[in-house]
Amino acid sequence: MSTLTEWRVPPANQPRTSDYGFDLDRALGSVVGLHAIIPPDAFSAETLGTERAGNGVVIDDGLVLTIGYLITEAESVWLHRADGRVVEGHALGFDSETGFGLVQALGRLDIAPLPLGSSAATRIGDRVVVGGAGGRTRSVASQIVAKQEFAGYWEYLLDEAIFTCPAHPNWGGTALLNERGELIGIGSLQLERERDGKAEHVNMIVPIDLLKPILEDLRKFGRVNKAARPWLGLFSTEIDNRVVVIGISANGPAARAELKTGDVILAVDGDKVTSQSAFYRKMWALGAAGVDVPLTVHHEGVTFDVTVTSTDRFKLLKAPKLH
Repeated sequence: MSTLTEWRVPPANQPRTSDYGFDLDRALGSVVGLHAIIPPDAFSAETLGTERAGNGVVIDDGLVLTIGYLITEAESVWLHRADGRVVEGHALGFDSETGFGLVQALGRLDIAPLPLGSSAATRIGDRVVVGGAGGRTRSVASQIVAKQEFAGYWEYLLDEAIFTCPAHPNWGGTALLNERGELIGIGSLQLERERDGKAEHVNMIVPIDLLKPILEDLRKFGRVNKAARPWLGLFSTEIDNRVVVIGISANGPAARAELKTGDVILAVDGDKVTSQSAFYRKMWALGAAGVDVPLTVHHEGVTFDVTVTSTDRFKLLKAPKLH
């Protein structure tokens, strides 16, 4: 397991206290390190691994917000304070639609929570800090470079994600802070984009406004208290205005329907799709998890129709152990 002392953000990219009108060190003190252990037989172990590390942000007394993939199916979670103290946590909740995860500390963290800001109020060009566990030397002075739709290959879609540059090298669960020191998002991914003929790395951030309507449900029930979206268990990408299957989840509906890597999804319920986002939206519009999803598929010169019976992806996940 990596420790906080093993790496630092290059000094030129570190935030400086004099550049901000809030107590930067105090705000960054609300970010903790997070380490999760997942059973080898967990559904997500093959794709996400059995040992996951990243960051989390204290948003209430003992309540830590992180990115959900770090704690999905975790049997144990450890929260690391900047002073080296470690507190055990419990994976309290996960929302597959937004990607947020919640951890409840099982001991005293003694860390002031970060106030939640408005991600909708942010603008391209805003100066922000992408905060990692360990303070300024493990945080990045960054800027919002885009606010746009994001479609993930794992049946995931955000209407408007936040993208920041320069990118944080340990992005999972980082805190996105606005110029008032408020939390406006949680780090999810590092992506590469082309700009002026050069490749640059950006972080994809899940906006904090998506948390506000679901926070109480996550605290009470561990998930959002509404019917789940249909899930097929396929990984896809967009190539030349075509939705191409690049992987199939073992034991998922797509595997049972014998869909294969290389299949091209041409239509959902007779409606043509040329993008991942259109594919997802048309599928989710058919109804809740369990609904039949009629697909038109092209594979090696043959076009055929197949109906995949969707499921709730939560049914395949191990429940976190209660402490």
